[in-house]
Amino acid sequence: MPDALTPGRGAARTLAQKTSAYLRLIRFDRPIGWLLLLWPTLWALWIAGAGQPSPHVFAVFVLGVIVMRSAGCAINDYADRHVDGKVARTKDRPLAAGEIAPGEALGVFAALMAVALALVSTLGWELIRLSIVGAVLASTYPFFKRFTHVPQLYLGAAFGWGIPMAFAAQTGTVPAVAWVLFAATVCWATAYDTLYAMTDRDDDIKIGVKSTAVLLGRYDLAGVAAMQVLTLALLIVAGLLASLGPWFYAGVGLAAATFAFQLASARGRDRSRCFAAFLNNSWSGALVFCGIALHYTFAR
Repeated sequence: MPDALTPGRGAARTLAQKTSAYLRLIRFDRPIGWLLLLWPTLWALWIAGAGQPSPHVFAVFVLGVIVMRSAGCAINDYADRHVDGKVARTKDRPLAAGEIAPGEALGVFAALMAVALALVSTLGWELIRLSIVGAVLASTYPFFKRFTHVPQLYLGAAFGWGIPMAFAAQTGTVPAVAWVLFAATVCWATAYDTLYAMTDRDDDIKIGVKSTAVLLGRYDLAGVAAMQVLTLALLIVAGLLASLGPWFYAGVGLAAATFAFQLASARGRDRSRCFAAFLNNSWSGALVFCGIALHYTFAR
């Protein structure tokens, strides 16, 4: 009897291992990516909906954030499949470790993009047109590390594109405040992704991968600080355009405190502390969102 069950057990084990590899490919075990993508989207939804976004629009965008981040991870690992094995932090990723094939990663990416298209199609043709830009940004970002030292700016555009989409879905227009929030998100993403890139800088220099951390060198934290200051300034402008009140500015002030904490944490350029500073940015985005949500809660 045990011998008869062995093939079934082996198949189940293989399926479990493959499933685990797919989940790690899309970073299912690391929610920081979709959180950093989610917060700016929620800023936009709450401002566009005056604190009461459409439940349908809200559901589509939250699910879309998770799906698009997962798709981005799959195409990122495909693009980096020849270099991830040479970087200490990424050498155990399933594609680099040979747990899944490149074609499988592309299949996961295509399937997730199809799900994202299905979600956005429930919101009308205008959103489908805007989503094409987002899809192009998400699909091409990983390859920019080969050609430019500022892929972090490109990542910011990809992470911020949900903002004009959210306004278009909620109001049918993309007003000036949407583009100011978009610019703030680009600056913020450039700052936190530079902190992230600082954890891999030594390996990246050896293998020729480009980043703002490599470009800025010993001025890396000065660059991060400049981007954070621009983020805060643009958020204040957005608050003025949207007629937001003290709760919002309190949230921005607390986000500024998290930025100061991140700079202090990364001062020694220790890899683990730079990574912790990067992770702390989820609190930055959450605090800004809380300020927006509290404004509309108490403004009624």
